[in-house]
Amino acid sequence: MSEIPPNTLQYRVDGPDDAPVLVLGPSLGTTWHMWDRQIAELAERWRLIRFDLPGHGGAPARPAGSVTELAERLLATLDGLGVRRFGYAGCSIGGAVGLELALRHPHRVASLALVAASPRFGTADEFRQRGVVVRTNGLDPMARSAPERWFTAGFAAAQPAIVEWAVQMVRTTDPGCYIAACEALAAFDVRADLGRVGVPTLVLVGSEDQVTGPAEARTLVAGIPDARLALVPGASHLAPVEQPAAVTDLLAHHFATSWHDTLTAVPVIQSAAPATSAPVLPVAEIAPAAPEQPQQTPAGRPDPYDMGMKIRREVLGDAHVDRATDTADAFTGDFQELVTRYAWGDVWSREGLDRRTRSCVTLTALLAGGHLDDLAVHTRAALRNGLTPAEIREVFLHAAVYCGVPAANAAFRVAQAVIREETTPRA
Repeated sequence: MSEIPPNTLQYRVDGPDDAPVLVLGPSLGTTWHMWDRQIAELAERWRLIRFDLPGHGGAPARPAGSVTELAERLLATLDGLGVRRFGYAGCSIGGAVGLELALRHPHRVASLALVAASPRFGTADEFRQRGVVVRTNGLDPMARSAPERWFTAGFAAAQPAIVEWAVQMVRTTDPGCYIAACEALAAFDVRADLGRVGVPTLVLVGSEDQVTGPAEARTLVAGIPDARLALVPGASHLAPVEQPAAVTDLLAHHFATSWHDTLTAVPVIQSAAPATSAPVLPVAEIAPAAPEQPQQTPAGRPDPYDMGMKIRREVLGDAHVDRATDTADAFTGDFQELVTRYAWGDVWSREGLDRRTRSCVTLTALLAGGHLDDLAVHTRAALRNGLTPAEIREVFLHAAVYCGVPAANAAFRVAQAVIREETTPRA
């Protein structure tokens, strides 16, 4: 394959050149080969375009910072192939890309299938902590835990070759691109926007999926006006690999019966039910909320509070911020608002320093002042902002010369416990 142009994705094409296009999106840590067992049948009717995420499957290691950016890179890839209208099926983060396309570029998507997907994947804290683990330990912890996340125990025991294939897919992924994808999933949340998805949608989930299972699937079906649910028995997260025949049949029927051919905005219509005994949930239509106008400060500029809360959560984590704000009362509430608005909204949001550098400055200041409780909090924040344990060690060593050995000794003791907790893979 020739060199991949910037801002596009590595791809493969199967099927007739003149057939309707069906795009297949992979999950985090996999490659386009996760769809191999669907290709023979689907390629009889569709021109199939599979893509790899950045740094996956030998693709160029050009990290994408958001699901929106992944969707835009995919569109640029399809534009280069002359594809304007297509059906789309995506698994996990590939499903997030499909939702993004349906919301931002509805005129491009003819029909949609979301496999093992969710409008929000777990919590932001979970994915940012996963990034910390990979940054510190590499991808081996993710590779070793992949089989239990992706497959049922019975399938994993019966198919050791497929398990080894899955482990190697993760091990050969670029760590920086994997971390960037974790950050993209941490920020992804389209729960409030599901009512604007205007194409027929199949939501497909393995009955044993413990990552994005039936509960998340039902949230999608309840929010998307023209959605149907298909539950695949005996499958976990990578249902296309574990139950290929069932998944292929469901996808083939969905795209054959619910393809919108118009290039303009499409009305919401009732799609045919999949030819399966999979349960079907009633559709609930949700009108999108009108966007709120940002509050203005007396000086006429936007109030920095909302930006401050966003950055505070991204840096410190939802759990910490929730504890601080949920326990605020008449005595402490004004202080919490001040911290959010001015420390985070006015200072941390400035463009003069990146977040890694701000973390270095903050750790040094807290060490010098002996503020060990806050130093623990900001050690976690520094790891989330991309500092490695080795870099934090160098910050403390440097600060010891100028701030004193006793202060650095206390900082090392506190940070060591935090780093050990944050960089140990969680079950």
